[in-house]
Order: sequence, then C-alpha cells, then structure tokens
Amino acid sequence: MKVARLEKRELKRDKKIERREQKARDKAARRPLDRRTVMIVILSAVAVTLYSVAVPVHVALYASPVPVMMLLAAVAVAAALVGVKYPNLAIIMFTVAAVLIPLTISRDAAVQAPWPWSVPMLITFAVTVAALTFQHGWRHGLIMLGSGTASGLVASIMLPTVPSANSLIVTTSVVGGIYLIAVLLAGRLRLGDELTRQRAHTAEEQARRELVEERTRIARELHDVVAHSMSVIQVQASTARYRLPDLPADVATEFDDLAATARSSLTEMRRLLGVLRTEDQSAELTPQQGIGDIPALVDSIRRAGVDVGLELVTADVTAAPGSVQIAAFRIVQEALSNAVRHAPGSRVSVSVRTDDTTIHLRVHNSTATDEAAGSSGAAQSAGHGLRGMRERVALVDGTLEAGPGADGGWTVAAVLPWVSKQESM
Repeated sequence: MKVARLEKRELKRDKKIERREQKARDKAARRPLDRRTVMIVILSAVAVTLYSVAVPVHVALYASPVPVMMLLAAVAVAAALVGVKYPNLAIIMFTVAAVLIPLTISRDAAVQAPWPWSVPMLITFAVTVAALTFQHGWRHGLIMLGSGTASGLVASIMLPTVPSANSLIVTTSVVGGIYLIAVLLAGRLRLGDELTRQRAHTAEEQARRELVEERTRIARELHDVVAHSMSVIQVQASTARYRLPDLPADVATEFDDLAATARSSLTEMRRLLGVLRTEDQSAELTPQQGIGDIPALVDSIRRAGVDVGLELVTADVTAAPGSVQIAAFRIVQEALSNAVRHAPGSRVSVSVRTDDTTIHLRVHNSTATDEAAGSSGAAQSAGHGLRGMRERVALVDGTLEAGPGADGGWTVAAVLPWVSKQESM
C-alpha cells in the first residue's frame, strides 16, 4: 500500500513536470508565428501605401491604362505579402508584374520619367527582396534580386528607344545594397533564435539532471535508513535465542529464518546502495546527518564569511525517524545554500524548534548587499532546490512554504511530523 501511494505521488509529480515542459515547448513554437504575424502586419501596411502611390504615379506620369495598372500594381505590391508563406509564388508574381508594367507605359511619357523602373516599383522591388531574405534566407532573396533585375533588363530590351541604363544601374545598386543588409540582419536574427533555443534546451537538460541527482540522493538516503533498520532487525533476530533462554525451539527457528532473510535482504540493499552512491562516497561509512548536525552546518557557513544566526530549541530528537532527520538537515542545508548563492552579503537567520510531535524549520535571509549580487549565477538553477525540498517534505508528509519576506528577503519554512501518515499505518 505504501509503495502504491509513493508510485501515485511520483506519477503526479512527473505529469506536472511534463506539463511545464510542454508549455515551454509551445511557447518556443509560437515565437516564429509571432514574428510572421508582425511581418504580415508591416507588409500589409507597406503594400497598401505603395499601391495607393504606384497607381496614380503610373497613370499620371506614364499614361498607363487605369484598369490594367490597378491589376498589375496589386500583383506587384502583394508579392512581398504572399512571400511570407509562399516565396516561389511571390517571385513569379513580382517578375510577371515587373515585365508587364513597362509594356503599358507610353513611350513619349517614359522619356521624361525613370525607365524601366518607377520609384514606387523600385521601392516595391526592394521591399520584396528584403521580405523574402528575412523570412526564407539569402537564397530566395538572391533569386528575387536576380529575377527582378532580369525583368527590368527584358523590359529595356523590348523598348530599346527609351533610355534605361541609368535607371537599371540605380535600381540594381539600391536593391543590391538592401539585399546585403537584409542578409546580415536575417543571419543575426537566426543566430539569436538558435542561441535562444540552445539556452532553453540547456536549461531543460540542467533541470532534468538536477532533478535526477536530487531524487537519487533522496533515494540513497532513504535506502540508508532502511538498511540501518534492517541491520537492527537482523541482529535482534539472530540474538533472540541467546537473549531469551526459555524460547521454544520452533519460535527460535522462526527467528533464525527471519535473521537469514534479513541478512539476504541487507546484502541486496548494500549492493543497491553501492550503485546509488557516487565514487567519492563510502558505501559502508557514510554518516547520516540529522538535526543534531545543523549547528555544525551553520558554523561551516559562518567560516565562509556569511552572517548566520541560529536559534535551536529542540527536545530529544534521537527518537525521530531517520528519514525525518535527513529531511530536516537537507532542507536547512539547501536553504542556506540558496541564500548564499542568490543573496550574497545578506544576513541569514536559522530557527529550529521541535516539540513532541513536529519539527519547525525556518530559514530567512535579508536582501543582498554585495555589489556582485546582480552578476552572480543566481538564476542559473533557480527553482530546482525548492523542488528538491518539496519532494523531501512530501516524503515525510510535511508542509513547506517558500517566498519573499516583508523586508524583501526570502523565507523558507517547513513543518515536519515526527511520524508520517504512511509510517503510522
């Protein structure tokens, strides 16, 4: 029954983690859509502006037919907007419009105006090249630049009597320069997006690794407690026939079988502990730290130059279960580590109070005073220590509260029962 409850609790915790990671992935997936939406809005405004200028200019200065010019100008200015999603279609649209629009121009009128590119068409050409380069990369931008330049050259060849060399040179130079600028900016944006994705991936992997490490440490410590209890059972069962001389033979045999089972289980437990421990830990001699070790922990933090105050009001804690002892020590240890890491130069106060039923822990730090606080690595692993503390508290059926204090600092408060609900069952 205990195992089923632990598995159910672990399953709920994993589902919460999966939901958080899915939200992060969804947020990352929405970023390109947001940028695309911004481009659509900007290009729509530009297209409307260019269309409202191109049609009157070509009708007034180039004597183009109004219906034909309205259609071809709409195709030309819409190419950049279509290119956000369909780059190849945008290239075809603009190229066709760029070839056909010069054919609607009166030769007499064109002599007095830029040929074969008008100013609105030149701007439309540049906007289309920049949009395709931003959205789809330098290749599509280069194709658009080449096809647009070729269409202008074709129009000049089809109407050779109209001067066009200066206009072609100016258009190619201006749009070519805009293309190079767009390539540089697009590359910078893509590099920034890649770095953002890499940071998100690294943060996710860091979170997973820290969570696994913390769970492994909790499992190792809990197994140590179980192994200690198993050793006591084995010793008591093995010595039963000597401590109780009037013990019946069949009962003594039962105790011997119980001792043998305990020894076998203890062997397997030690083997498992050897796997869980890191290389720098001894599988046999690692001490279990508890409430009685908190003063030594505070002293070690003081020796590091941190101003730490300790209020220790405890009853006899030797009878507290090992899991509760370890949880209390680790919570104080993690809270002190967070205070040192996230609020350098702050004053820290530690309060440990125990009574006959519960253990009350409180660690509070004031605001950081060191100049290095703003540049410290506090944000590198924010939240994972709290997650580990919450898991420890949940294992012993306690409660944990953590949050900013009235003075701008941070407070961690935990209440741990002497005996959890699961152990009482």
